[in-house]
Amino acid sequence: MSVRRLYDASLMGALALLVLLCMVDLAICSSNFTDQLALLSFKSSIKNDPNNVLSNWTKETNFCGWAGVLCSRRRQRVTGLLLGGMGLEGTISPRVGNLSFLQLLDLSNNSFYGHLTDEIGHLRHLKTLYLFLNMLEGNIPLGLHHCQRLEVISLAGNKFRGRIPKELSTLTSLSELALEQNELIGSIPPSFGNISSLEGFGLEENQIYGNFPTELAQLPNLNLIYLALNYLIGPIPPAIFNKSSMVQIDLNGNAFSGNLPTNNGLFLPNLEVLLLDHNQLTGNIPSSLSNSSNLTMLTLAVNLFTGTVPKHLGNLKHLEVLHLFKNQLTNEPGSIELSFLTDLTNCTSLVHLLVGGNKLSGTLPNSIGNFSNTLQELDVSESQLIGTIPKEIGSLRNVNVLGLANSNLNGNIPSTLGEIESLQRLYLGGNNFHGSIPNEICLLSNLGELYADENKLSGSIPSCIENLRGLQVMTLSHNKLTFTPSSLWKIETLRDLNLSFNSLGGSLDPNIRPSKVLEIVDLSWNQISGSIPRVIGSFQSLTSLNLSRNSFSGPIPNTMGNLITLDYLDLSHNNLSGQIPKSLEALSHIQYMNFSCNKLAGEIPNEGPFMNLTSQSFMENEALCGNPILKVPPCASNSSKKSMIKINLRYILPLIAVMLIFSIGVYIVKRNHGNNVQSQNLIDLYATMEHRTISYLELRRATNDLCEANLLGVGSYGSVYKGVLSDGTIVCCETTRHRNLVGVITACSNPEFRALLYSHNSCLNLLQRIGIMIDVALALEYLHYGQLEPVVHCDLKPSNVLLDEDMVAHVADFGIAKILG
Repeated sequence: MSVRRLYDASLMGALALLVLLCMVDLAICSSNFTDQLALLSFKSSIKNDPNNVLSNWTKETNFCGWAGVLCSRRRQRVTGLLLGGMGLEGTISPRVGNLSFLQLLDLSNNSFYGHLTDEIGHLRHLKTLYLFLNMLEGNIPLGLHHCQRLEVISLAGNKFRGRIPKELSTLTSLSELALEQNELIGSIPPSFGNISSLEGFGLEENQIYGNFPTELAQLPNLNLIYLALNYLIGPIPPAIFNKSSMVQIDLNGNAFSGNLPTNNGLFLPNLEVLLLDHNQLTGNIPSSLSNSSNLTMLTLAVNLFTGTVPKHLGNLKHLEVLHLFKNQLTNEPGSIELSFLTDLTNCTSLVHLLVGGNKLSGTLPNSIGNFSNTLQELDVSESQLIGTIPKEIGSLRNVNVLGLANSNLNGNIPSTLGEIESLQRLYLGGNNFHGSIPNEICLLSNLGELYADENKLSGSIPSCIENLRGLQVMTLSHNKLTFTPSSLWKIETLRDLNLSFNSLGGSLDPNIRPSKVLEIVDLSWNQISGSIPRVIGSFQSLTSLNLSRNSFSGPIPNTMGNLITLDYLDLSHNNLSGQIPKSLEALSHIQYMNFSCNKLAGEIPNEGPFMNLTSQSFMENEALCGNPILKVPPCASNSSKKSMIKINLRYILPLIAVMLIFSIGVYIVKRNHGNNVQSQNLIDLYATMEHRTISYLELRRATNDLCEANLLGVGSYGSVYKGVLSDGTIVCCETTRHRNLVGVITACSNPEFRALLYSHNSCLNLLQRIGIMIDVALALEYLHYGQLEPVVHCDLKPSNVLLDEDMVAHVADFGIAKILG
């Protein structure tokens, strides 16, 4: 019996265990299904997947095998979603919050946009959140503070706005908070000083204002802090400089003020990067910085530092970048040379040394040639240097940028400069260099920019200049140069050429090679003569051309109208003659043009850019004409010539025709001299009919009761009928007959209709039009002079001219005609 009971008990236990296992399996299956739905919802929010990363995300496959998905080994729950840098575009689905076991979410460097869902706060196991380099916007979700296991939050490089949630200070495990390059505003919450685990804090390129909280500077484990390019003010907390853990400090581009700690107040033995440039810091540069033996970058530029450059900076063997430019630093008292440069030659890793824009005075030491081969950039510009450039400068074989501009250096440009084989940019402008440009300059095969303006250089530009096959900018203005070799125009890479304010003479080679890349040419204030080469119109990238204050002569090439990219053109104060080419009207981008003080003549173009020019652009020329607003006389323009042609066709030709007809008439009268009595009787007949009054009744009878068969036309002044009086006379009243006149009935006491002559034929050739004008002119001549009393038509217009089948014109509509007694 007891065995039976024991068997039953074992059986019941096995059944209970089986049920429990089934329940666990069902729970796991249900949870797995939740993860699958969340992932599929995430996929549905993706609008663009250019690399087909999510192509295997289908229901037919296990989601733990999907691209970018990590699962726990035992429960098969999603623990990681790694899709950084996949080119995905879309929104982040709120269903991501259902991945309750997710520990790592990396969607960085994609194109996710929209708001970050607040459901992200449901991920209670989340440790790492990488969303940097996307286009997310809106506020940072407050729900993030529920993710108490978070160790890293990187939201940098998005468009988040609003304030920094102070609730994030409750994340006691947080070691890195990166919020750089967003649109955040407000101040830094002092409560962040409670996150004792915080090691890295980034807020670069936001709109954060206020002070740097002392609480944040006192965090025990802080080693990286990036607050650059904000609006922070006040002093930098001294505690930040007395922290042995600090590795990188970037506070540049704010408005911090005050002094840096001195007297060994800096204790940064592990510091590698210190960036404090573009602030308002004052006082001396702490000499204790030399104790930061791991320092690789030190930038204190654009501040108000005074005093000298600490000698012991030369002990920094790992220093690669030293920026001290634009402060108020001075040289060692009593030193006649920049001795700190000698000290810095001990920095065997130095790559960039920029110390210009200070109050440094003295000479460049000969030791300048002792810098390490690592040096690539040396700039001592805008200082108070004196003396010459040491010939040892040629030892800097790997320097690619050399800045010695805007000082008081003098003497010749040393030929040893040609030994700096890597030199790409050379700045020598604003000094007192004299003599000629050394031919050795042509050895700098990598030179891209040459600035030697505002010196006293003389002679010729070296003819070997064409060897500088990569030269893009050459500025030699404000010197005493006298000759430009034609080889200069063979440099195919040249973009900007400024030789203004020299003594260059001769003429430009008419066969210079047209450039495809040259954008700016300034040859103004020289003595160049001859004509402007026509080939200048082939410089297809030219945006600015200044040839003013020279002795150019001849015409302005019409090829300049091809310079469609041109926005600045100055040809003033030359001896140019001829007309301003009309082709320049095509320069649609031009903003400034000046043709003043030349010998130009003819009409000023009036279209395109010329519509916006003032008289200042054309004054003091020989015989320009055009719009009076430009303070020039009006032109006998082409339109006036066309008007003269029309006048000739309209008046002169008809007059000739009238004179011809008159001559023929005189001949006929003389031939029929014997018939004078008959002619006199005809005149008497007209005289007797002159004042005859026709009644309305007789008028109706003469026109067959105003029958339409006798209607000659209907016009704006009445109707014109042909009528025969009772005695058979075709009545004209005061209107006479002529080949080019339409006979009409004259005065009536009840004028209800007026005549109108109109032709529907509008396709007339030139000869037909001339013929019509002659016919009309003959008709008017007859009305005015061909009878005893002149008749004035008073309403002559094209619609009152009727054309018959032979295209002979007949003038009609005498409704308002006047008879002059």
